[in-house]
Amino acid sequence: MLTDVQALVYSGLLTWVMLMTASLARARGWTPEGFVLALGNRADLPPPSPVAGRADRAAKNMLENLVLLAVVIAAAHFAGAPKDRVDLGATIFFWARVAYFGVYLAGIVYLRTALWAVAVAGLAMIGLAAV
Repeated sequence: MLTDVQALVYSGLLTWVMLMTASLARARGWTPEGFVLALGNRADLPPPSPVAGRADRAAKNMLENLVLLAVVIAAAHFAGAPKDRVDLGATIFFWARVAYFGVYLAGIVYLRTALWAVAVAGLAMIGLAAV
């Protein structure tokens, strides 16, 4: 099991990976032309492929959820919440978000939503531990 601080740091790293994946997928950064485009101002990006669009939406969703994770972990620390409950909620959140990203990229709609709900349940566990 992760500690809440580890889950927060790893979630920050996951967010960065998701943002970079979305950016490189949109610019097609693995091609010579896309690499040059990715290094530039990205003024003339090609339309996103379906995977690039999903990667972008997943990254934006992760940014929103990362803020919530930071808030509930901070609240739990301020409230002196039981560490085991906070750690469990943070661990559930992190691993659900890792799975969510892969499932979202693959385009599996209902499982993606279920994994999002599991991550929200992890957030709720942390928040409830704080009150």
